[in-house]
Amino acid sequence: MTDTSSNKMWGGRFAAGPDAIMEAINASIGFDKRMAAQDIAGSRAHAAMLAATGILSDSDAEAIREGLLTILSEIEGGKFTFSAALEDIHMNVEARLKDLIGEPAGRLHTGRSRNDQVATDFKLWVRDQLDAADAGLNALMQALLGQAEAGADWVMPGFTHLQTAQPVTWGHHMMAYVEMFGRDQSRFRDARARMNESPLGAAALAGTSFPIDRDMTAQALGFDRPSANSLDAVSDRDFALEFLSAASICAMHLSRFAEELVIWSSAQFRFVALSDRFSTGSSIMPQKKNPDAAELIRAKVGRIFGANTALMMVMKGLPLAYSKDMQEDKEQVFDAADNLMLALAAMEGMVRDMTAQRDNLAAAAGSGFSTATDLADWLVRVLGLPFRDAHHVTGTLVGLAEKQGCDLPDLTLAQMQGVHDGITNDVFDVLGVQNSVNSRMSYGGTAPAQVRAQVARWKDKLA
Repeated sequence: MTDTSSNKMWGGRFAAGPDAIMEAINASIGFDKRMAAQDIAGSRAHAAMLAATGILSDSDAEAIREGLLTILSEIEGGKFTFSAALEDIHMNVEARLKDLIGEPAGRLHTGRSRNDQVATDFKLWVRDQLDAADAGLNALMQALLGQAEAGADWVMPGFTHLQTAQPVTWGHHMMAYVEMFGRDQSRFRDARARMNESPLGAAALAGTSFPIDRDMTAQALGFDRPSANSLDAVSDRDFALEFLSAASICAMHLSRFAEELVIWSSAQFRFVALSDRFSTGSSIMPQKKNPDAAELIRAKVGRIFGANTALMMVMKGLPLAYSKDMQEDKEQVFDAADNLMLALAAMEGMVRDMTAQRDNLAAAAGSGFSTATDLADWLVRVLGLPFRDAHHVTGTLVGLAEKQGCDLPDLTLAQMQGVHDGITNDVFDVLGVQNSVNSRMSYGGTAPAQVRAQVARWKDKLA
């Protein structure tokens, strides 16, 4: 027996209902029910506008409003039964509305289409995620500022190629991530400003002959303005792609930081101690404390990158305006948003709880000839050597120290003068790690004074 229950939603064009396979591939209610609150908000705004313009009677509008509020309460209370036969959240809500209020429910869809309806719902949902990501980044940056302020003058090795390069401060390293996540925050905010135009009223693709007021619905839903082209309004998914693009870059930054936390918390580094709340043990090795939260954050980036690529592939070959392919937009975005917010929250928790091992950081900062560049700079600044000559002298001294099995500050003055007779005892002042970081007073440098200035700037900015 063929189920024809969904024919009524499609109208009289179809003589027979879809079979089970068609229903399965066509239905989106399994995932787009997440947009129920946005769908109902859009319908309430649309009904109020229809009444204000005289397209809908006040009594019908009031019945629709009350019915929609009842449906929202049922959904939020877990008492709503979703039907795959009704395809999507829009038809599920409309069918339930008809059960509740009868004939007036059929007038709600006047002057709109599922095409502009789904675009509006999806925009509202993505806008909420942009705001959530903004707030999540703010919390993470506040946690990083706390770490940076506490360790503004704690020395640690700075790396290039994961090899000791020059000493920096813990605060400076933390502030590097504040800058990175600050750019992420600005990308989410830029995307929000650009996407904040209402598709509602674009109808199927060409607009409508009803005298609707699109400015009214745009304002009611918090949009800055209605979209200016109905074809573009229903076919646009740039807002979702921008969210995924910004989310991908943000996830990449989270992954880079997670990688450092994995390295830093290892027995070979011991730069940080992660709290038990964000670590796990081993089923066989009792000594293990694994940085699983950091590792999982590092892995989340693959899902978010994948979502971005998948939606780009969905959209790349579509003609204007709406195609059913676009039903494949939401699951990718839903999954990416869930995983981004989880990663942001986990990283914030780890940053707030982690303890920098100051003594270990300081010991590592002085190893690996980390002040070699300071020596070269001294040779230029004090002895007037061309930098390339100073670089050669310093390299020779590094080679000598390696042969002696010591670091640069451990060489004697006589040994240094054997390489260049102009070197004086004053050189040892620049070979100290703390002196090195204190000297880096250029704007954006690692000197504690510069770090504290940047902490203050970001505190004001985030406030």
